[in-house]
Amino acid sequence: MLSQYFKFTSQQKTGIFLFLIIIITLQLIYFFVDFNQNEKTFPEETKWLALQKEIDAAKEVKYTEKQKVYTFNPNFISDYKGYKLGMSVEEIDRLLAFRKENKYVNSAEEFQKVTKISDSLLNVIAPLFKFPDWTQKKNEYKADKKEYVQKTFPKRETIILKDINQASQEDLIAIYGIGDALSSRILKQKEILGGFVSMEQLEDVWGLSPEVIAQLNSHFKVIMPSGFKKIAINDATLKELSQFPYFKYSLAKQIVTYRSMNGNFNNIEDLIKIKGFPVEKAKIISLYLEF
Repeated sequence: MLSQYFKFTSQQKTGIFLFLIIIITLQLIYFFVDFNQNEKTFPEETKWLALQKEIDAAKEVKYTEKQKVYTFNPNFISDYKGYKLGMSVEEIDRLLAFRKENKYVNSAEEFQKVTKISDSLLNVIAPLFKFPDWTQKKNEYKADKKEYVQKTFPKRETIILKDINQASQEDLIAIYGIGDALSSRILKQKEILGGFVSMEQLEDVWGLSPEVIAQLNSHFKVIMPSGFKKIAINDATLKELSQFPYFKYSLAKQIVTYRSMNGNFNNIEDLIKIKGFPVEKAKIISLYLEF
């Protein structure tokens, strides 16, 4: 029965033979021919690869080189620093209590005496200690110490304070750090205020540094002029209050309204209750007011 399936014509036999040859040929090609395409390389890629090698080499050096050791003054060890060094809480507290007495340890031995740390821990952390140079050369200083000879200095000349409200432009320019512009601003501010009542008001003059203000305080003081007239806060009109340099019109209006609804002001604390009042200037403002 099966033999009838294997009966082929001469053409069929030829076709089967050619098919087998094709299969064998493809198999041979598959095993012996390299189908991998040559990868294309670019000059930029070569540069990047070379740079990457340098980066990798630098990282390797960084990881292999020995970590740098930083020294420190053991007098200023914090809780966290002491914990990282291996000190116990009691040992750290002893050092902090010692420092609160404004005392310092000047050697590793003194450090151990105060903290009572073990010899093994001291041997580990002592190489990290760095004390001031003078503690290491204390004996040298003592040896070189000479007899103290008291020196006499010329008596410092007493500066007579002038009245800032009577100062002229020439008086102001004589102060180091003040020129024509700053002296003009000071005189203008005095004119606006109707006279200074406190040296603190110089801080409001634009351009005056703290150093220059200190110089002014060492040469001038405020003397209230005999004819200085204060503002009667409980009788002043809205116009009078709004003309006061430290009060804006809106604040002056609120003061008059508050006064009419709540009665007279007894002190500066009553004025501070008004919204928008310059509290930071309350001390100076009170010098201008009469309650």
